[in-house]
Amino acid sequence: MKIQKLAFLTFTHIAMLAFGFAIGIYALPILTAPPAPSEADIKAISIQAKYRTEFIRDLKDSDALHWGDGKVSINQNYITLLGKLAPGPEYRLYLSPTFVETEVEFERLKSTMKLVGDVKTFDNFMVKVNPDIELAQFNTIIVWCEAFGEFITSAKYR
Repeated sequence: MKIQKLAFLTFTHIAMLAFGFAIGIYALPILTAPPAPSEADIKAISIQAKYRTEFIRDLKDSDALHWGDGKVSINQNYITLLGKLAPGPEYRLYLSPTFVETEVEFERLKSTMKLVGDVKTFDNFMVKVNPDIELAQFNTIIVWCEAFGEFITSAKYR
């Protein structure tokens, strides 16, 4: 009886430790995120947009934990989102010459893409565009999770 009780307690403690770790991975990016840009800030920059598109939730590799939803504006200085992203660590914003909506496609075409910068907020974002990036060379914007190699969302803007 003691061995069964010890095994049960060991299992339950390990399960709770794993559960706490998973919750921590999910919650840490939310807790450490800087304040999101306001809707007014996003709208002021999006007036100058050269391109507009929209993130939608129903892409092939988007799911309950990996998605984006909202209006994207792109100009030579900033790429903005007025909307939401599923929270997660180490999000990066890429431009691609080819539309992708899966992790496999992203990994295969990553060498043809241009890294724009880090996405640090999940309710709205504003990412500065390096002046040497030629937006017309690309047609798709992608949010990718570097930490876990997960596709989050994408949208074709041209």
